[in-house]
Amino acid sequence: MTDSIEGARERARRPEDLSRLVVERLNAGDVDGLVELYESDAVLALPDGVVATGIAEIRAAYARLVADRPVFQPGPQAPALRAGDLALTSSRLPGGTGATVEVARRQPDGTWRWILDQPNVLG
Repeated sequence: MTDSIEGARERARRPEDLSRLVVERLNAGDVDGLVELYESDAVLALPDGVVATGIAEIRAAYARLVADRPVFQPGPQAPALRAGDLALTSSRLPGGTGATVEVARRQPDGTWRWILDQPNVLG
């Protein structure tokens, strides 16, 4: 999804926007757009128990993930828990098979990016 005025990808104006944007970009195979949802030194947990730290590792992880063009469905999202410029976001995975948990930080321009991402805290 793009912002018609700037021609850039939609940015998260609220921490809750991040979960929707990640699903949209996963389904579009938009690796660059996925990376834009993270701070430069963010940490993403991977299914094999390894973590991707920083943009280069996160980019590589998402490139591998979307290579086979899987289809992702959004799950029900809990309201974000905010403390100043930090927010805890969480969603149930479709089918009730797990849950995500993430920490987002408000950026100087008022948008939000994830700094910690655990895509399946129960799995």
